[in-house]
Amino acid sequence: MQLSEQELRRRHEREALLEMGINPYPSELFDVTASAKEIKENYKPELNNFQEVSLAGRLMSRRIMGKASFAELMDSSGRIQLYISRDDIAPGEDKDLYNTVFKKMLDIGDFIGIKGYAFTTQVGEISVHVTELKILTKSLKPLPIVKEAVDENGNKVVYDAFSDPEMRYRQRYVDLVVNPHVKEAFIKRTQLTNSMREYLNKRGYLEVETPILQPLYGGAAARPFKTHHNTLDMTLYLRIANELYLKRLIVGGFDGVYEFSKDFRNEGMSRFHNPEFTQVELYVAYKDYYWMMDLVEEMVEKIAMDLHGTTEVKVGENIINFARPWKRYTMYEAIEHFTKIDISEMDEAEMREVAKGLKINLDPNIGRGKIIDEIFGEMCEPYLIQPTFITDYPVEMSPLAKKHRDKPGLVERFEAICNGKEICNAFSELNDPIDQRARFEEQLELGKRGDTEAMLLDEDFLRALEYGMPPTAGLGIGIDRLSMIMTNSNSIQDVLFFPQMKPEKQAQAQEE
Repeated sequence: MQLSEQELRRRHEREALLEMGINPYPSELFDVTASAKEIKENYKPELNNFQEVSLAGRLMSRRIMGKASFAELMDSSGRIQLYISRDDIAPGEDKDLYNTVFKKMLDIGDFIGIKGYAFTTQVGEISVHVTELKILTKSLKPLPIVKEAVDENGNKVVYDAFSDPEMRYRQRYVDLVVNPHVKEAFIKRTQLTNSMREYLNKRGYLEVETPILQPLYGGAAARPFKTHHNTLDMTLYLRIANELYLKRLIVGGFDGVYEFSKDFRNEGMSRFHNPEFTQVELYVAYKDYYWMMDLVEEMVEKIAMDLHGTTEVKVGENIINFARPWKRYTMYEAIEHFTKIDISEMDEAEMREVAKGLKINLDPNIGRGKIIDEIFGEMCEPYLIQPTFITDYPVEMSPLAKKHRDKPGLVERFEAICNGKEICNAFSELNDPIDQRARFEEQLELGKRGDTEAMLLDEDFLRALEYGMPPTAGLGIGIDRLSMIMTNSNSIQDVLFFPQMKPEKQAQAQEE
């Protein structure tokens, strides 16, 4: 392992601390009684409050001025200035804690614990006068310190920014330290799921858990990840969706169930796709897709209000308004609106000619349903910025949705599109076991033609349907996609703490 000069120096400091009898990684509890934000927001000199405080965090800067110094401590809430006097933290004759440890053996990034009292400096900055100081963790790698300055025009200039996406996503632990604003997207993501959970719980729906390792993958059109269970000597798949298990619970007598699920799809990666992603799926008995559209509008409007205090959210250059009601198109209406071509009565060959005329490249193995999906994805979806429901999909595209009550050849399905991307998918769920078996068999034929995302035939799920599933509305919402919109994030990697990355070059070299 090749170490830089700074890494070598920090290792020497670690050894020196140990020789002095100071453990740079102590086990004892350090009782934190206040945060940087709490003190800066609430300290009042006239109240003489915060006179006995304990804080802990990273040392982020130092200005040593002989017997006294200023430093900056960063905890999870923010930064605060410290005033450190030699005679306060090292009373008596032994001044090593200040002269040697603080001045020579502490580095930017080290964790320290301090005790002291709040005060205001002569220039008006709220600070903590330190009376006790303890090393809590010695860092052995230097942080990539971001420097700021003000130019001659009064504009803030940033130097040495830790901004390379490859480094930021791979070393998220560093990104969170040196770019603290990054935390805001993840805090809002948690607020989003809490808002959604609160909404669903208030309506009496039960949060459940279903298997991640499944003997048959299903509930979506996607390629799975495959693994092997040694004891059972059987192939298992990481779930691509939890739909079929949640429907089994509706068969079992629950009126409404939902799950925040980690799903896995062995497909391409982009700024909108990660092979591991999160969605919430909801199934409610005795409801239909019209009812579910109303629920989605109401729930997402609530989320926007909870996160932003308004239904209007800035996303890139657009202001997206989640206030009800949202615009609605059928699938065929949307295609005709954006292409001026009515494809509703065309067969597969005619649709291929339309796609060719629109300069859309099609896989020769896909069927009519996938062709419609490709035309919509290329010619309509990118232009749907405000939240819009696309309804009434062709039956070939939706093997798990109920046939439309009024429109032959279509199913009762909708997707919500926002900022040019799907954020949710919902059906009046197919509960006729004979029809469902026929749809699965059609999927098997597509698989034989080479469609790697075609569904499998799940005999146990069909058996469950044969016991009877009441009329049911089902919904899936992509939490990552919705989080991108609600946090104005340009990439899915910005709302995942640890997105999937290619192997590091160093690791590749070692494997070779």
